[in-house]
Amino acid sequence: MPIDFNLQNFFNVEYILVGMAALILYLLYYVYTKDAQYSRNIRSVASVVEELNREIYYLKKNMTETQKSIQKNKRGMSDQEIYEEIERSVYDMVQPLSLGFKQLQENIVTIDSQIESRVSSIENGVKQFSIPNSVNGNDDEKIISLYKQGITLETISKELNISQPEVEFVLKINKLK
Repeated sequence: MPIDFNLQNFFNVEYILVGMAALILYLLYYVYTKDAQYSRNIRSVASVVEELNREIYYLKKNMTETQKSIQKNKRGMSDQEIYEEIERSVYDMVQPLSLGFKQLQENIVTIDSQIESRVSSIENGVKQFSIPNSVNGNDDEKIISLYKQGITLETISKELNISQPEVEFVLKINKLK
């Protein structure tokens, strides 16, 4: 006994819907795993920032001690020697911070480029899949007109040679059913 053409279309629509659902689930899984990876990257950046804050604290402490020692020795040092000592102390304090900030900046640029590429990839993937607004633009008006005249879904389906689920789909999209 051959399967009715409309029934075959119905099964084809089901397979397409199942395929799209699987694809959406895969995209959700992909986004979730990438989010976990980005969270790990952010935690590593946070630890670098925390380490830099610790370093700043110790440098400030060292600077205070150096200032106190300079004040004690101020009477014995010339202005030029004091200037050189301060310059040397400041350079020693700023050098590790500068390196840390450069590393942090490189990490941020790397993460930013990864995020940009991933978002672009996901956007391109999503643009390729779109759910149609209707089964067929010309049939939509006919379906709506016939439905408003009180004709049954089965009759509309037979008259337009489309499946009953497709008729229901058009009516649901247009908020008539």
